[in-house]
Amino acid sequence: MTDVLPLDADVVPARRVERSLGLWFGIAVGVGGMIGAGILRSPAEVAARLPIPSLFLGAWIIGGIYALLGANAVAELATMVPRSGGQYVFVRRALGEYAGFLVGWNDWLSTAASVSALAIVESEAIGALFPALAPHLLPMAALALIVTTIVLLRGVRESDRAQRATSLVKAIVLLALIGACFAWRLSHAGEIAPARAVIVPTGLALIAAMVAALQGIIFAYDGWTGIVYFSGEVNDPGRQIPRALAGGLLATMLLYLLINAAFIAVLPLSALAAAPLAAASVAAVLFGSHGGTVVQLLIALVLPSALVANTLMCSRVGLALGEDGLASRSFARVNAGGTPDISLIAGAVVMELFLLTGTFDRLIAICAFLFVASYAMSFASVFVLRRREPNAPRPYRSWGHPWTTALVLIGSLVFLVATVAAEPRGGLVVAGLLVLSYPAYRMVRSISGTVDRDRG
Repeated sequence: MTDVLPLDADVVPARRVERSLGLWFGIAVGVGGMIGAGILRSPAEVAARLPIPSLFLGAWIIGGIYALLGANAVAELATMVPRSGGQYVFVRRALGEYAGFLVGWNDWLSTAASVSALAIVESEAIGALFPALAPHLLPMAALALIVTTIVLLRGVRESDRAQRATSLVKAIVLLALIGACFAWRLSHAGEIAPARAVIVPTGLALIAAMVAALQGIIFAYDGWTGIVYFSGEVNDPGRQIPRALAGGLLATMLLYLLINAAFIAVLPLSALAAAPLAAASVAAVLFGSHGGTVVQLLIALVLPSALVANTLMCSRVGLALGEDGLASRSFARVNAGGTPDISLIAGAVVMELFLLTGTFDRLIAICAFLFVASYAMSFASVFVLRRREPNAPRPYRSWGHPWTTALVLIGSLVFLVATVAAEPRGGLVVAGLLVLSYPAYRMVRSISGTVDRDRG
Protein backbone atom coordinates (compact mmCIF):
# COMPACT_ATOMS: atom_id res chain seq x y z
CA MET A 1 0.00 0.00 0.00
CA THR A 2 1.55 3.32 -1.07
CA ASP A 3 1.25 6.44 1.02
CA VAL A 4 0.56 8.81 -1.85
CA LEU A 5 -1.70 8.32 -4.82
CA PRO A 6 -0.02 8.66 -8.21
CA LEU A 7 -0.69 12.04 -9.77
CA ASP A 8 -1.49 12.75 -13.38
CA ALA A 9 1.61 13.19 -15.54
CA ASP A 10 0.99 16.88 -16.17
CA VAL A 11 0.63 17.73 -12.50
CA VAL A 12 3.34 15.60 -10.92
CA PRO A 13 5.37 18.04 -8.81
CA ALA A 14 9.00 18.41 -9.88
CA ARG A 15 10.07 18.15 -6.24
CA ARG A 16 8.99 16.48 -3.04
CA VAL A 17 9.38 17.78 0.46
CA GLU A 18 12.75 16.90 1.97
CA ARG A 19 13.62 15.62 5.43
CA SER A 20 15.49 18.66 6.76
CA LEU A 21 13.65 19.59 9.97
CA GLY A 22 14.93 18.65 13.40
CA LEU A 23 13.94 18.40 17.04
CA TRP A 24 14.15 22.09 17.86
CA PHE A 25 11.81 23.00 15.01
CA GLY A 26 9.38 20.38 16.31
CA ILE A 27 9.44 21.82 19.82
CA ALA A 28 9.20 25.39 18.48
CA VAL A 29 6.21 24.65 16.25
CA GLY A 30 4.48 22.88 19.14
CA VAL A 31 5.03 25.82 21.49
CA GLY A 32 4.12 28.22 18.68
CA GLY A 33 0.88 26.40 17.90
CA MET A 34 -0.23 25.96 21.50
CA ILE A 35 0.59 29.22 23.26
CA GLY A 36 -1.35 32.24 22.04
CA ALA A 37 -3.11 35.13 23.70
CA GLY A 38 -5.56 32.68 25.30
CA ILE A 39 -3.25 31.92 28.23
CA LEU A 40 -3.44 35.62 29.18
CA ARG A 41 -7.22 35.25 29.58
CA SER A 42 -8.09 31.62 30.39
CA PRO A 43 -6.72 31.51 33.97
CA ALA A 44 -9.64 33.71 35.04
CA GLU A 45 -12.16 31.20 33.67
CA VAL A 46 -10.46 28.30 35.47
CA ALA A 47 -10.15 30.26 38.73
CA ALA A 48 -13.89 30.98 38.69
CA ARG A 49 -14.62 27.24 38.81
CA LEU A 50 -11.74 25.99 40.97
CA PRO A 51 -11.22 28.59 43.71
CA ILE A 52 -8.24 27.10 45.61
CA PRO A 53 -4.64 26.92 44.32
CA SER A 54 -4.29 23.13 44.54
CA LEU A 55 -7.35 22.55 42.35
CA PHE A 56 -6.53 25.49 40.09
CA LEU A 57 -2.98 24.35 39.33
CA GLY A 58 -3.93 20.67 39.47
CA ALA A 59 -6.38 21.16 36.60
CA TRP A 60 -3.59 22.53 34.40
CA ILE A 61 -1.47 19.48 35.25
CA ILE A 62 -4.35 17.11 34.42
CA GLY A 63 -4.90 18.89 31.11
CA GLY A 64 -1.21 18.57 30.28
CA ILE A 65 -1.14 14.87 31.16
CA TYR A 66 -4.20 14.28 28.98
CA ALA A 67 -2.45 16.00 26.07
CA LEU A 68 0.71 13.93 26.69
CA LEU A 69 -1.33 10.73 26.53
CA GLY A 70 -2.82 11.95 23.28
CA ALA A 71 0.66 12.67 21.94
CA ASN A 72 1.70 9.18 22.99
CA ALA A 73 -1.02 7.72 20.73
CA VAL A 74 -0.47 10.10 17.82
CA ALA A 75 3.31 9.54 17.89
CA GLU A 76 2.73 5.91 16.89
CA LEU A 77 0.62 6.97 13.91
CA ALA A 78 2.92 9.78 12.78
CA THR A 79 6.00 7.53 12.84
CA MET A 80 4.15 4.66 11.19
CA VAL A 81 2.95 6.97 8.37
CA PRO A 82 5.66 9.68 8.28
CA ARG A 83 4.03 11.95 5.75
CA SER A 84 3.30 15.67 6.04
CA GLY A 85 -0.36 16.68 6.38
CA GLY A 86 -1.39 16.32 10.02
CA GLN A 87 -4.10 14.04 11.35
CA TYR A 88 -5.69 13.81 7.89
CA VAL A 89 -2.94 11.44 6.77
CA PHE A 90 -3.47 8.62 9.23
CA VAL A 91 -7.24 9.08 9.64
CA ARG A 92 -7.51 8.57 5.88
CA ARG A 93 -5.33 5.47 6.03
CA ALA A 94 -7.20 3.95 8.98
CA LEU A 95 -10.81 5.05 8.49
CA GLY A 96 -11.03 5.66 4.75
CA GLU A 97 -11.09 8.54 2.34
CA TYR A 98 -14.37 10.16 3.45
CA ALA A 99 -13.21 10.37 7.08
CA GLY A 100 -9.93 11.81 5.81
CA PHE A 101 -11.83 14.32 3.67
CA LEU A 102 -13.75 15.54 6.74
CA VAL A 103 -10.66 15.83 8.92
CA GLY A 104 -8.49 17.38 6.22
CA TRP A 105 -10.89 20.05 5.03
CA ASN A 106 -12.02 20.92 8.55
CA ASP A 107 -8.37 21.25 9.57
CA TRP A 108 -7.48 23.35 6.52
CA LEU A 109 -10.41 25.77 6.89
CA SER A 110 -10.26 26.08 10.69
CA THR A 111 -6.50 26.67 10.63
CA ALA A 112 -6.88 29.33 7.96
CA ALA A 113 -9.64 30.98 10.01
CA SER A 114 -7.46 30.82 13.13
CA VAL A 115 -4.64 32.61 11.32
CA SER A 116 -7.06 35.38 10.30
CA ALA A 117 -8.21 35.73 13.91
CA LEU A 118 -4.59 35.85 15.12
CA ALA A 119 -3.78 38.56 12.58
CA ILE A 120 -6.70 40.67 13.81
CA VAL A 121 -5.66 40.32 17.47
CA GLU A 122 -2.07 41.15 16.52
CA SER A 123 -3.17 44.29 14.65
CA GLU A 124 -5.39 45.33 17.59
CA ALA A 125 -2.40 45.06 19.93
CA ILE A 126 -0.22 47.13 17.59
CA GLY A 127 -3.04 49.66 17.21
CA ALA A 128 -3.25 50.01 21.00
CA LEU A 129 0.51 50.59 21.19
CA PHE A 130 0.52 53.07 18.29
CA PRO A 131 -2.84 54.92 18.27
CA ALA A 132 -2.15 56.48 14.87
CA LEU A 133 -2.44 52.97 13.39
CA ALA A 134 -5.65 52.08 15.22
CA PRO A 135 -8.00 53.11 12.37
CA HIS A 136 -6.16 50.73 10.02
CA LEU A 137 -6.59 47.39 11.78
CA LEU A 138 -7.79 45.47 8.73
CA PRO A 139 -4.96 46.62 6.42
CA MET A 140 -2.44 45.83 9.18
CA ALA A 141 -3.86 42.33 9.60
CA ALA A 142 -3.79 41.79 5.84
CA LEU A 143 -0.19 43.03 5.72
CA ALA A 144 0.79 40.65 8.53
CA LEU A 145 -0.56 37.72 6.50
CA ILE A 146 1.25 38.87 3.37
CA VAL A 147 4.59 39.32 5.15
CA THR A 148 4.26 35.92 6.86
CA THR A 149 3.50 34.24 3.54
CA ILE A 150 6.42 35.90 1.76
CA VAL A 151 8.86 34.83 4.47
CA LEU A 152 7.61 31.24 4.46
CA LEU A 153 7.63 31.04 0.66
CA ARG A 154 11.42 31.37 0.73
CA GLY A 155 11.77 27.78 1.87
CA VAL A 156 11.86 25.29 4.69
CA ARG A 157 15.12 26.59 6.17
CA GLU A 158 13.73 30.12 6.42
CA SER A 159 10.48 28.72 7.84
CA ASP A 160 12.48 26.78 10.42
CA ARG A 161 14.40 29.90 11.44
CA ALA A 162 11.24 32.02 11.59
CA GLN A 163 9.44 29.46 13.76
CA ARG A 164 12.33 29.00 16.16
CA ALA A 165 13.03 32.74 16.45
CA THR A 166 9.42 33.74 17.10
CA SER A 167 8.88 30.90 19.58
CA LEU A 168 12.06 31.91 21.43
CA VAL A 169 10.81 35.51 21.66
CA LYS A 170 7.50 34.20 23.00
CA ALA A 171 9.23 32.13 25.69
CA ILE A 172 11.47 35.04 26.75
CA VAL A 173 8.54 37.46 26.98
CA LEU A 174 6.42 35.08 29.05
CA LEU A 175 9.35 34.21 31.32
CA ALA A 176 9.94 37.95 31.83
CA LEU A 177 6.30 38.36 32.90
CA ILE A 178 6.62 35.38 35.25
CA GLY A 179 9.80 36.82 36.74
CA ALA A 180 8.13 40.21 37.25
CA CYS A 181 5.24 38.55 39.09
CA PHE A 182 7.46 36.61 41.48
CA ALA A 183 9.74 39.63 42.03
CA TRP A 184 6.67 41.69 42.99
CA ARG A 185 5.57 38.96 45.36
CA LEU A 186 8.95 38.91 47.10
CA SER A 187 9.02 42.69 47.47
CA HIS A 188 5.45 42.79 48.87
CA ALA A 189 5.56 39.63 50.97
CA GLY A 190 4.70 41.48 54.19
CA GLU A 191 1.74 43.24 52.61
CA ILE A 192 -0.16 40.20 51.33
CA ALA A 193 -3.41 39.72 53.22
CA PRO A 194 -4.27 36.16 54.29
CA ALA A 195 -6.50 34.36 51.79
CA ARG A 196 -10.16 34.45 52.65
CA ALA A 197 -12.07 31.24 53.16
CA VAL A 198 -13.90 30.14 50.03
CA ILE A 199 -16.57 27.58 49.31
CA VAL A 200 -14.95 24.64 47.54
CA PRO A 201 -17.23 22.39 45.46
CA THR A 202 -17.37 18.76 46.53
CA GLY A 203 -18.71 15.51 45.11
CA LEU A 204 -20.54 15.80 41.81
CA ALA A 205 -20.28 19.59 41.92
CA LEU A 206 -16.48 19.31 42.04
CA ILE A 207 -16.47 16.85 39.13
CA ALA A 208 -18.68 19.18 37.09
CA ALA A 209 -16.46 22.16 37.92
CA MET A 210 -13.32 20.22 36.97
CA VAL A 211 -14.83 19.06 33.66
CA ALA A 212 -15.91 22.61 32.82
CA ALA A 213 -12.46 23.96 33.69
CA LEU A 214 -10.75 21.23 31.67
CA GLN A 215 -12.70 22.20 28.56
CA GLY A 216 -10.95 25.57 28.50
CA ILE A 217 -7.60 24.05 29.51
CA ILE A 218 -7.69 21.40 26.77
CA PHE A 219 -8.41 24.15 24.24
CA ALA A 220 -5.36 25.98 25.63
CA TYR A 221 -3.23 22.89 24.90
CA ASP A 222 -4.66 22.48 21.40
CA GLY A 223 -1.90 22.69 18.83
CA TRP A 224 0.32 20.04 20.43
CA THR A 225 0.16 18.06 17.17
CA GLY A 226 2.32 20.72 15.45
CA ILE A 227 5.23 18.51 14.39
CA VAL A 228 2.83 15.89 12.97
CA TYR A 229 2.00 18.28 10.13
CA PHE A 230 5.65 18.01 9.01
CA SER A 231 6.22 14.27 9.46
CA GLY A 232 7.48 13.93 5.90
CA GLU A 233 10.07 16.66 6.48
CA VAL A 234 11.56 15.51 9.80
CA ASN A 235 14.97 13.91 10.04
CA ASP A 236 14.77 10.44 11.62
CA PRO A 237 11.00 10.68 12.25
CA GLY A 238 10.91 7.52 14.36
CA ARG A 239 13.02 9.27 17.02
CA GLN A 240 12.40 12.97 16.50
CA ILE A 241 8.60 13.05 16.25
CA PRO A 242 7.94 11.46 19.68
CA ARG A 243 10.64 13.65 21.22
CA ALA A 244 9.28 16.81 19.61
CA LEU A 245 5.71 16.04 20.68
CA ALA A 246 6.80 15.40 24.27
CA GLY A 247 9.26 18.31 24.31
CA GLY A 248 6.76 20.84 22.99
CA LEU A 249 4.09 19.69 25.43
CA LEU A 250 6.37 19.59 28.46
CA ALA A 251 7.74 23.06 27.66
CA THR A 252 4.21 24.43 27.26
CA MET A 253 2.99 22.66 30.39
CA LEU A 254 5.84 24.18 32.40
CA LEU A 255 5.14 27.67 31.02
CA TYR A 256 1.42 27.33 31.75
CA LEU A 257 2.08 26.23 35.34
CA LEU A 258 4.58 29.04 35.89
CA ILE A 259 2.24 31.65 34.38
CA ASN A 260 -0.67 30.53 36.54
CA ALA A 261 1.48 30.30 39.67
CA ALA A 262 2.83 33.78 38.89
CA PHE A 263 -0.67 35.21 38.45
CA ILE A 264 -1.88 33.87 41.79
CA ALA A 265 1.32 35.16 43.42
CA VAL A 266 0.06 38.65 42.53
CA LEU A 267 -3.72 38.28 42.82
CA PRO A 268 -5.87 36.03 45.00
CA LEU A 269 -7.91 33.54 43.02
CA SER A 270 -11.14 35.41 43.83
CA ALA A 271 -9.76 38.56 42.17
CA LEU A 272 -8.35 36.57 39.28
CA ALA A 273 -11.74 34.93 38.72
CA ALA A 274 -13.43 38.32 38.50
CA ALA A 275 -10.95 39.65 35.92
CA PRO A 276 -12.20 39.98 32.31
CA LEU A 277 -8.57 39.56 31.18
CA ALA A 278 -6.35 37.86 33.76
CA ALA A 279 -3.07 39.30 32.46
CA ALA A 280 -4.49 42.85 32.41
CA SER A 281 -5.47 42.69 36.09
CA VAL A 282 -2.06 41.29 37.01
CA ALA A 283 -0.26 43.92 34.90
CA ALA A 284 -2.29 46.69 36.55
CA VAL A 285 -0.90 45.60 39.92
CA LEU A 286 2.66 45.28 38.61
CA PHE A 287 2.86 48.34 36.39
CA GLY A 288 -0.01 50.58 37.47
CA SER A 289 -1.37 52.84 34.75
CA HIS A 290 1.06 51.30 32.25
CA GLY A 291 -0.41 47.82 32.74
CA GLY A 292 -2.63 47.99 29.66
CA THR A 293 0.30 48.97 27.48
CA VAL A 294 2.39 46.11 28.86
CA VAL A 295 -0.35 43.58 28.06
CA GLN A 296 -0.72 44.84 24.50
CA LEU A 297 3.06 44.60 24.10
CA LEU A 298 2.93 41.03 25.41
CA ILE A 299 0.26 40.11 22.88
CA ALA A 300 2.17 41.78 20.03
CA LEU A 301 5.32 39.79 20.87
CA VAL A 302 3.65 36.47 21.71
CA LEU A 303 1.40 36.04 18.66
CA PRO A 304 3.85 36.02 15.70
CA SER A 305 5.01 32.47 16.53
CA ALA A 306 1.39 31.26 16.49
CA LEU A 307 0.86 33.08 13.20
CA VAL A 308 3.88 31.34 11.64
CA ALA A 309 3.02 27.90 13.08
CA ASN A 310 -0.58 27.89 11.93
CA THR A 311 0.25 29.24 8.46
CA LEU A 312 2.84 26.48 8.02
CA MET A 313 0.43 23.79 9.25
CA CYS A 314 -2.32 24.99 6.91
CA SER A 315 0.02 24.68 3.93
CA ARG A 316 0.92 21.09 4.84
CA VAL A 317 -2.72 20.00 5.06
CA GLY A 318 -3.27 21.48 1.61
CA LEU A 319 -0.17 19.65 0.36
CA ALA A 320 -1.50 16.25 1.49
CA LEU A 321 -5.02 16.93 0.16
CA GLY A 322 -3.51 17.89 -3.20
CA GLU A 323 -1.33 14.78 -3.32
CA ASP A 324 -4.40 12.59 -2.81
CA GLY A 325 -6.65 14.44 -5.22
CA LEU A 326 -8.97 15.79 -2.51
CA ALA A 327 -7.93 19.34 -3.40
CA SER A 328 -6.34 20.87 -6.48
CA ARG A 329 -3.41 18.74 -7.57
CA SER A 330 -1.37 21.95 -7.85
CA PHE A 331 -1.36 22.11 -4.03
CA ALA A 332 1.16 19.24 -4.15
CA ARG A 333 3.76 21.40 -5.92
CA VAL A 334 6.93 22.08 -3.93
CA ASN A 335 9.27 24.97 -4.76
CA ALA A 336 13.07 24.95 -4.79
CA GLY A 337 13.15 25.82 -1.10
CA GLY A 338 11.05 22.79 -0.17
CA THR A 339 7.83 24.75 0.48
CA PRO A 340 4.45 23.73 -1.00
CA ASP A 341 4.10 27.18 -2.51
CA ILE A 342 0.71 26.91 -4.24
CA SER A 343 -0.85 25.44 -1.10
CA LEU A 344 0.72 28.21 1.01
CA ILE A 345 -0.53 30.95 -1.33
CA ALA A 346 -4.01 29.41 -1.60
CA GLY A 347 -4.24 29.30 2.19
CA ALA A 348 -3.14 32.93 2.39
CA VAL A 349 -5.84 33.96 -0.11
CA VAL A 350 -8.51 32.21 1.97
CA MET A 351 -7.15 33.88 5.12
CA GLU A 352 -7.43 37.29 3.46
CA LEU A 353 -11.00 36.50 2.38
CA PHE A 354 -11.88 35.58 5.96
CA LEU A 355 -10.51 38.96 7.03
CA LEU A 356 -12.59 40.82 4.46
CA THR A 357 -15.82 38.97 5.22
CA GLY A 358 -15.31 38.85 8.99
CA THR A 359 -16.53 35.24 9.09
CA PHE A 360 -13.51 33.66 10.78
CA ASP A 361 -14.97 33.74 14.30
CA ARG A 362 -18.11 31.94 13.15
CA LEU A 363 -16.09 29.33 11.28
CA ILE A 364 -13.79 28.71 14.25
CA ALA A 365 -16.82 28.20 16.50
CA ILE A 366 -18.25 25.63 14.08
CA CYS A 367 -14.93 23.86 13.55
CA ALA A 368 -14.32 23.62 17.30
CA PHE A 369 -16.87 20.80 17.39
CA LEU A 370 -15.11 18.94 14.63
CA PHE A 371 -11.59 19.39 15.95
CA VAL A 372 -12.49 17.26 18.99
CA ALA A 373 -13.97 14.68 16.64
CA SER A 374 -10.69 14.72 14.67
CA TYR A 375 -8.77 13.82 17.81
CA ALA A 376 -11.24 11.02 18.55
CA MET A 377 -10.81 9.64 15.03
CA SER A 378 -7.03 9.80 15.39
CA PHE A 379 -7.10 7.84 18.63
CA ALA A 380 -9.52 5.33 17.07
CA SER A 381 -7.06 4.98 14.18
CA VAL A 382 -4.48 3.47 16.53
CA PHE A 383 -6.88 0.60 17.31
CA VAL A 384 -7.87 0.15 13.67
CA LEU A 385 -4.31 0.02 12.33
CA ARG A 386 -3.10 -2.23 15.16
CA ARG A 387 -5.79 -4.73 14.13
CA ARG A 388 -5.64 -4.31 10.34
CA GLU A 389 -1.88 -3.86 9.91
CA PRO A 390 -0.33 -5.68 12.89
CA ASN A 391 2.99 -6.28 11.12
CA ALA A 392 3.48 -2.79 9.70
CA PRO A 393 6.70 -1.11 10.88
CA ARG A 394 6.09 1.02 13.98
CA PRO A 395 9.24 2.90 14.97
CA TYR A 396 7.37 4.10 18.05
CA ARG A 397 4.66 2.10 19.78
CA SER A 398 2.17 3.88 21.98
CA TRP A 399 3.13 3.29 25.61
CA GLY A 400 0.40 1.60 27.65
CA HIS A 401 -1.81 0.82 24.65
CA PRO A 402 -4.69 -0.09 24.64
CA TRP A 403 -5.40 1.45 28.06
CA THR A 404 -3.80 4.85 27.52
CA THR A 405 -5.26 5.15 24.04
CA ALA A 406 -8.71 4.14 25.28
CA LEU A 407 -8.48 6.75 28.03
CA VAL A 408 -7.85 9.64 25.64
CA LEU A 409 -10.42 8.30 23.18
CA ILE A 410 -13.11 8.15 25.87
CA GLY A 411 -12.01 11.57 27.13
CA SER A 412 -12.39 13.03 23.63
CA LEU A 413 -15.87 11.55 23.26
CA VAL A 414 -16.93 12.91 26.66
CA PHE A 415 -15.47 16.28 25.73
CA LEU A 416 -17.35 16.21 22.41
CA VAL A 417 -20.66 15.42 24.13
CA ALA A 418 -20.05 18.19 26.68
CA THR A 419 -19.25 20.67 23.91
CA VAL A 420 -22.43 19.82 22.01
CA ALA A 421 -24.48 20.00 25.22
CA ALA A 422 -23.07 23.44 25.96
CA GLU A 423 -23.78 24.70 22.42
CA PRO A 424 -26.66 22.64 20.97
CA ARG A 425 -27.29 25.15 18.20
CA GLY A 426 -23.70 24.81 17.05
CA GLY A 427 -24.13 21.03 17.16
CA LEU A 428 -27.10 21.30 14.80
CA VAL A 429 -25.10 23.46 12.40
CA VAL A 430 -22.30 20.89 12.41
CA ALA A 431 -24.78 18.06 11.81
CA GLY A 432 -26.16 19.93 8.81
CA LEU A 433 -22.67 20.49 7.43
CA LEU A 434 -21.88 16.80 7.85
CA VAL A 435 -24.94 15.91 5.81
CA LEU A 436 -23.81 18.27 3.05
CA SER A 437 -20.20 17.08 3.24
CA TYR A 438 -20.82 13.70 1.64
CA PRO A 439 -22.16 15.08 -1.68
CA ALA A 440 -19.21 17.50 -1.65
CA TYR A 441 -16.82 14.61 -1.12
CA ARG A 442 -18.39 12.62 -3.96
CA MET A 443 -18.13 15.64 -6.25
CA VAL A 444 -14.44 16.18 -5.43
CA ARG A 445 -13.71 12.48 -6.02
CA SER A 446 -15.54 12.60 -9.33
CA ILE A 447 -13.63 15.67 -10.50
CA SER A 448 -10.22 14.35 -9.47
CA GLY A 449 -10.81 10.75 -10.46
CA THR A 450 -9.47 9.63 -7.09
CA VAL A 451 -9.56 5.95 -6.22
CA ASP A 452 -10.16 5.10 -2.56
CA ARG A 453 -7.05 3.00 -2.05
CA ASP A 454 -7.82 2.51 1.64
CA ARG A 455 -10.97 0.58 0.81
CA GLY A 456 -9.49 -1.32 -2.06
